[in-house]
Amino acid sequence: MESNFIDYVKIYCRSGKGGRGSMHLKHVKYNPNGGPDGGDGGDGGSIYLRGNHNFWTLLHLKYQRHVFAEHGGNGGKDKCHGTKGKDQYIDVPCGTVVYNAETGKFVCDVSRDGQTVLLLKGGRGGLGNFQFRSATNQAPRFAQPGEPMQEMTVILELKLLADVGLVGFPNAGKSTLLSTLSSAKPKIANYPFTTLEPSLGIVEYRDRQSFVMADIPGIIEGASEGKGLGLRFLRHIERNSLLLFMVPGDTDDIKHEYEVLLNELRQFNPEMLDKHRVLAVTKSDLLDEELIDMLRETLPDDVPAVFISSATGYGLDTLKDLLWAELNSESNKLQTVMAEETLVHRDKDLSRMAMEMMAEGEDEVEFIDDAEVEDLDDFEYEEEDDK
Repeated sequence: MESNFIDYVKIYCRSGKGGRGSMHLKHVKYNPNGGPDGGDGGDGGSIYLRGNHNFWTLLHLKYQRHVFAEHGGNGGKDKCHGTKGKDQYIDVPCGTVVYNAETGKFVCDVSRDGQTVLLLKGGRGGLGNFQFRSATNQAPRFAQPGEPMQEMTVILELKLLADVGLVGFPNAGKSTLLSTLSSAKPKIANYPFTTLEPSLGIVEYRDRQSFVMADIPGIIEGASEGKGLGLRFLRHIERNSLLLFMVPGDTDDIKHEYEVLLNELRQFNPEMLDKHRVLAVTKSDLLDEELIDMLRETLPDDVPAVFISSATGYGLDTLKDLLWAELNSESNKLQTVMAEETLVHRDKDLSRMAMEMMAEGEDEVEFIDDAEVEDLDDFEYEEEDDK
């Protein structure tokens, strides 16, 4: 069964070209010196990206491989202006990042609902010969052509917006925790890579407050190099305000496993290490109090830690209190504001982009040439007889 969660699409966009100005001289019976009256061409349509909170995936764009704006209309006689081409708006979920598919360069970022970003500007319409009249050139026999259209193949990449992101190896209990703390129903099974797509859940807190938690598919060692599913979903962690690392209590070395996860994030994007982190030791129902006290001494010193069990509910209230305190700490708020104001997106590595396209099953976009080839008339001249 094909998943409805689409977080990566590649489309070809083309703005409209400007209409050409009219080259027309008016000469009628009772006005032999009518002069130039060619109108201006209309502007071509532009292509905009618009954030829309009603979308949470890029599924609606998966089969829309081409987006074209309308061309501007040509100018006419009697100073008639050409029509303006219709703009095209591409609605995307908040958290969508756009890259140039040919160069890998970062283009723009749509992070807020209602945010509108100009992707491709339409060509300006050309001026008609009426605009070029002067005392020394009372019958100009030339007009401007319209500006050409712009085109670009873009990659739209969704990075989920969430307060807390769950980071851990497969079968660390991430999906179980999300289903316990929220109403989300992710797939849970006793085998690796049960979660094949990110899941979001709203965790209720005291006094009708809440925060959003994201379950990211399991990371394995080497995920930053393309192993497992990590390369495809690591980008969703970049938008999270707080990272919750989850390591099972029956692991041989909890600190080592935590450091392996941390190193994968460092290899993928070093800036993610600046985020606040919390360590949760899961499946603590398999441990007794004496063993828990012994394990506390072996945990990393630079991260707050809590022992939890999603099966029995042990430590879950403590975990929510800790997450809420970290999310609302002044340092985390300041860091979030600074990240929004100074967020710098790295250009895409073309080799990594090729691997992502293979993982997503993307094919090359077929280009459609403009079949409407309009001949530019060098000169228009009309004679009218009044009866």
